[in-house]
Amino acid sequence: MSTYPPIAKALLFDIPTKTLNIHPTNRVPAPDPARDDHLIHVKAIAPCTNELDWVFLFPDALLSENPEKQIIPCYDVAGTVITAPPASPFQPGDDIYARTYPSRPGNYREYTIGRTSEMALIPQTTSWVEAASVPMSAVTAWQALFEHAGLHALDSPDSKGKRVLVTAAAGGCGVWLVQLASIAGLAVIAQIGNKENDKLIRELGASETINYRTTSLKEWAETNEPVDIVVDCKGATTLEEAWYCVKDQGSLISIVEPPEERRPKELKAKELKNEFFIMYPSGQQLGEISKLIEGGRCRAVVDSVWAFEEFEAAFAKLNGGHARGKIVIRVADEST
Repeated sequence: MSTYPPIAKALLFDIPTKTLNIHPTNRVPAPDPARDDHLIHVKAIAPCTNELDWVFLFPDALLSENPEKQIIPCYDVAGTVITAPPASPFQPGDDIYARTYPSRPGNYREYTIGRTSEMALIPQTTSWVEAASVPMSAVTAWQALFEHAGLHALDSPDSKGKRVLVTAAAGGCGVWLVQLASIAGLAVIAQIGNKENDKLIRELGASETINYRTTSLKEWAETNEPVDIVVDCKGATTLEEAWYCVKDQGSLISIVEPPEERRPKELKAKELKNEFFIMYPSGQQLGEISKLIEGGRCRAVVDSVWAFEEFEAAFAKLNGGHARGKIVIRVADEST
């Protein structure tokens, strides 16, 4: 029978003061097999931009499975299964990664809860840190392309010959959009901000880049053919200018805000599919991404790695807005 301590270290967000504090004796969650709970020994986690605002923006959703209102950040996790329901495909000793639902407390703690629908086995070629960087970003990219942008499957012939523009392409989700779109056979045009990112993004599969520091999307659209798909990871002015870049009957997808709210007033009539969506955790899709990683067809991109106690610096780096790939926090040593 698996054993685990009754208390362990966790990082909690205090709602009234909006501060983060380490609690060295936080209660370890008790897994409920009837709810498909697996207890996970956490090895590494990754935060998401602006996630500390969610409890104020979406309190009902964020607290729906959190009666104690214990806000623990970071919903991307890599770790080892300690306990599992008897019929689960994941059993004690399995190394998994997941994007867990934010309706429960997150994973910035030594022990957490994962459920079958959220989890996949980590690729054998991947470290804990690399694994933690993958789930939300890669699954978001998968859903943007294959559920919202009109592409039917990774190897579908309908992808061949199409062009996709990805904004903020060197960010956490952008690097996965570039890789998955390239694997699917699309020509990828990537918006970046410097020469280092240009080199990285071309290595990941982009055939063309746009440096936003020298060329706006609207300027680019004036001298280039419109694309079939735009996937926006930036919002605001970038999303507004993205309208000029997509062809009639194309798709404009944003993971930041509704595109319709950023439609330029002076833009001539243009009919296209425009959607904003919020990703949902999917262990099945994450498992497909694992196969691609193990096959050497794509890879994790980690910006920086921080210790458990360095949460302030990690969130400051995240909110600075210029991370290349994902920021990761190491919760346990690679050897443990």
